[in-house]
Amino acid sequence: MTPSSMSERGSRRAIDLSVHGAIGPGKIRLLELVGESGSISAAARAMNMSYRRAWMPIDDLDRCFRSPVVETQLGGTRGGGAVLTDIGHDLIARYRSAERAATRATATELAALDAAQAPRGGVRSGGRQLAGAAAARHSSLMPRRARS
Repeated sequence: MTPSSMSERGSRRAIDLSVHGAIGPGKIRLLELVGESGSISAAARAMNMSYRRAWMPIDDLDRCFRSPVVETQLGGTRGGGAVLTDIGHDLIARYRSAERAATRATATELAALDAAQAPRGGVRSGGRQLAGAAAARHSSLMPRRARS
């Protein structure tokens, strides 16, 4: 079994759980909304998705761990609902903690990469190749290519 790891997906961070899939910001936000509203339906509406589309990742998470992350209660005179279990609360807390730690650990590198990006919507040097000294310069952010 491979260890869990953080991976970057666009600007979103997901935690890969070896063979069990991944937990990302969407699933975590869904769990947070279930905890806040006491309802999978309300959480789904808050995220502009159908009940089924919200239920599927919750079911995946329930199968991923030794015990469910959400417990549902059938309707009745007072209606049904959903509550986070202790592992559901723990999952949210640990994900958010890992997210903060990853952000702190990569802040310098990500800032350097942001600074090295071309201006948004513009092409450097009018799309022409730079000649002479400008072409010979290299970024201190990136390693030099091996000379052939």
